[in-house]
Amino acid sequence: MAIDTMTIIESIIFFLAGMGLLMYGIKIMGEGLELAAGAKLKTLLEKMTSNRFFAVIVGFVITALIQSSTATTVMVVGFVNTGIMNLTQAIGVIMGANIGTTTTSVLVSLNLSSFAPVAIAIGVMMLLFSKKNIVKHIGTAVAGFGMLFLGMHLMKTAMEPLQDAPMFREWLINAKNPLLGIVIGAAIAALIHSSAASMGILQALASQGLIPLHFAVFVIYGQNIGTCVTSLISSIGTKTNSRRTAVMHALFNIIGTVIFILLTYFVPFTAIVEKMSSNPMMQISLVHILFNVVSTIIMFPFAKVLVKLSCIIVPDKKDEKENDFQMHYIDDLMINTPPFAVAQAAKEIHRMAMLARDNFVKAANDLIQGKADNYDEIEHVEEVINYLNHGITPMLVKINSLELSYQDAKYIGRAFHVINDIERIGDHAENLAQAAKARQDENIVLSPEALSELQEMFDTTLELLDGAIEAFTEQNLDKETALRLNKLEASIDDMQTGFEQSHIERLNTHACTTQGGMLFINTVTDFERVGDHATNIAWKVSHKPTI
Repeated sequence: MAIDTMTIIESIIFFLAGMGLLMYGIKIMGEGLELAAGAKLKTLLEKMTSNRFFAVIVGFVITALIQSSTATTVMVVGFVNTGIMNLTQAIGVIMGANIGTTTTSVLVSLNLSSFAPVAIAIGVMMLLFSKKNIVKHIGTAVAGFGMLFLGMHLMKTAMEPLQDAPMFREWLINAKNPLLGIVIGAAIAALIHSSAASMGILQALASQGLIPLHFAVFVIYGQNIGTCVTSLISSIGTKTNSRRTAVMHALFNIIGTVIFILLTYFVPFTAIVEKMSSNPMMQISLVHILFNVVSTIIMFPFAKVLVKLSCIIVPDKKDEKENDFQMHYIDDLMINTPPFAVAQAAKEIHRMAMLARDNFVKAANDLIQGKADNYDEIEHVEEVINYLNHGITPMLVKINSLELSYQDAKYIGRAFHVINDIERIGDHAENLAQAAKARQDENIVLSPEALSELQEMFDTTLELLDGAIEAFTEQNLDKETALRLNKLEASIDDMQTGFEQSHIERLNTHACTTQGGMLFINTVTDFERVGDHATNIAWKVSHKPTI
């Protein structure tokens, strides 16, 4: 009895070790593929349309690459939260993600354990000896692929001695309660946050005859429900549509489970699967595929009904509206997917840049025209710019700690400096707004020559600023553009020197008042500083991150 107990303990320890290798292998394989195909993933996202069929394909491809429908769904919740996707797009991606996650179970069922050491060796050599990042990312994926199968082999080997153990024979005889199977499956998937890994565990058990197919099917149904837990938790505290997205994911899998429970009871479902393959691991994979493909086929035409159901379950909040003091494009849900996180951070930085640019335009125009109509709005937007400065920086720190491609890492490094330059442009815009208000309140008069010079300098500075924002957003500064921006900066510097000198002459001839002179000099200085910060932004260009 003592030997049997020790055998069981050893088997459980080795099984857990194999499970750890399986989960880690899936994780790094997905990360490697994600980094290798990061640009393509972002392109797929940019091409997302309201076409549900295309959304299903995108969901399938992304999940097949990152090897986790849970991660894809959490990402979709984030996209809806930041307004990138609507609910119609989201349900399509979720359906595709559920199908995409079946690719892992198909790979596992092929039983390529003998190739695991070779894959690990090749992957590690690619990681250690290659200088190209793309090769290193592929090496990570190959090594993860090997670890996945090594983990499966270890789990299967660990379970072999338990085939004849009395406790497991008794378990096999009594493993009939469908509700128990659903609860076990849901608990496993919810605990390990990966339907692919939980399916691998089930396949390992089935390969040793430790779980009969007539019971395994209910465990699979439960796993599909359990995988919704992570997205439901991630949606807490998000916007209404984000919570609806998580609810749609749950509805899809719950309805699918009901459909397949009925099929299992009223159709010889397990017998059909057993005829399709004699391999227990492939049988588990086939059930998983059929569940998700058939559920998608049945519910695809009723996608809008799922959207409406989610809206009923999660009703609108009367007081919920777009808030300036929040991130519009990125949140913590994005952080787990580096390529998307970088792309969304770029959009948030562009938003901040355009707010500062528009503030500069309104403040300068008010000043030149001798009015302060936009003063309150400019002050409000300046507060938003400061909020974004303090909000984007910690996000960039988090993203910078992730495994990034070379281009994305360079972009994030430059972005730290750019948001500081944008914030300073906002400060100068505020200076101009305050000067415009002072000019109106104190009735400060500027000569026609002074106003003409300010208009000329403003136009040149705005041209430089627009060119700089475009260059950084596109991460593309060709020679022609660089020369043009250099000339604009030189012109602004020359204007500052020349205009200050001509204004001193006007003061000496009493063509302008002392108050007007001080306001003019300060305005010229603000224009010149904006030009300097714009130039800094333009030169923060690396290889273009595909946004």
